Amino acid sequence: MGLAGEARTKALVEGAKKESGPVMVYHSTQTEDLQPVFDAFAKKYGIKVVDWRSSSENVVQRVIGESRAGKRDVDFIENNSPEMEALRREKVLMRTLGAHHEYATSTMDIFVQAYNTEKVKPEELPKTFQDLANPRFHDRLAIEAEDFAWFGTLLNDMGEAQGVKLFSEVVAKNGISLRKGHTLLANLVASGEVPIGLTIYNYKPTQLKKKGAMIDSIVLQPAIAQLHAVAVVARTTRPFSAVLLYDFFLSEGQPILAAKEFVPSSSKVPSPYGDMPIRFIDPNQALDRQDAWQKQFDLGSAGGFPSFIASAPSARARWLTRFFASGGISAAVFPNTVTK
Repeated sequence: MGLAGEARTKALVEGAKKESGPVMVYHSTQTEDLQPVFDAFAKKYGIKVVDWRSSSENVVQRVIGESRAGKRDVDFIENNSPEMEALRREKVLMRTLGAHHEYATSTMDIFVQAYNTEKVKPEELPKTFQDLANPRFHDRLAIEAEDFAWFGTLLNDMGEAQGVKLFSEVVAKNGISLRKGHTLLANLVASGEVPIGLTIYNYKPTQLKKKGAMIDSIVLQPAIAQLHAVAVVARTTRPFSAVLLYDFFLSEGQPILAAKEFVPSSSKVPSPYGDMPIRFIDPNQALDRQDAWQKQFDLGSAGGFPSFIASAPSARARWLTRFFASGGISAAVFPNTVTK
C-alpha cells in the first residue's frame, strides 16, 4: 500500500469493513498490559480483537507450525524482536508495511535492577556492575534464567574477557540465584524472597510499586534494552484489519502503552528515561550469536558465565532442538543451535 496518513487509514477502514470476524493476535506480553490497546482499537473501529498469549518461544513455534500446516488462524503478532527476526527469516510476515518492512518496534523493555525496599537500604545499592562483587551482596542477587542475550550485549560493551571475569567473581563471592521468568523474578523481589533482581523489565517494578509492593529499581550502566515489535502475518485472511491494528499500535496505542509503564518507541511520547544512553539487543546478533552467548551464560562452558546456571538446555534451546528434529524450522533461522 503506497498511501500514507489519513488516506492510508481511510483505505484500511474501507477494506476492513469487507472482512469478517475478529483480528487474532498471538503475543508474549501479559494480556492485562495489552488489553487497553485492544479495547481502544475495538472502540474506535468496531473490530474485535481475540488474543492468545504465551512465551516468546511458544509464539514463534505456533506461528511457524501453523504456517507449515496451512492454517490461517493468526493475523497479528506482538513479540520480542529476535523472535520477530526469526519469523521474518521464515518468510511468514507481511513484507511491506509503510516504511517499516516486516516488523516495527512498539516498545522498549529496559532491563532494570529491582530491589526490595525493606531488604535493601538506599545506601547499599550498587552504583556499577563492579559493585556487585562487594560482600554485602552475598546471597542477595538473582537473575532471569535465559537472559543470555542481555549478557552477550553487556559483554559487547564491557569487553568479553573483562565482563566474564567480573561476573565469575560476583558468583564466586556472592552467588546469584536463577529464576525463570521476568514477571516471576519481579514478584519474588516484591515479596522479599529475592532482595535484588538483576534483569527485570522496567515496567514491572513500577506497576507493582503502584499497587503498594515494597519494590523499586535502578538502572546500572550500560543500560540494556530488549525491543518489542509488532507485525502482520503474510497469509492473514484479514489484512486490512490487521494492518489497521498495526498502525494503531504505533500511533494511538503508544500513549496507552506508556500509561502501563512501558517505554514507547514513538519519540512523540515522553520516556521516563529521557536521554539515558541505552544499548539495544540486536535481533540479528541475538539469533546468529545465540549459541556463543548461551555457552558464556551456561554451566560448564570454558570460561563462561558461572555455575549458578543449571546445566539443562534452556527452554528456547529445547524447543528449537525438537523443531529441527521434526524438520519444522530451517537451519538458516537459528544457525548452530541444533546440538544445544
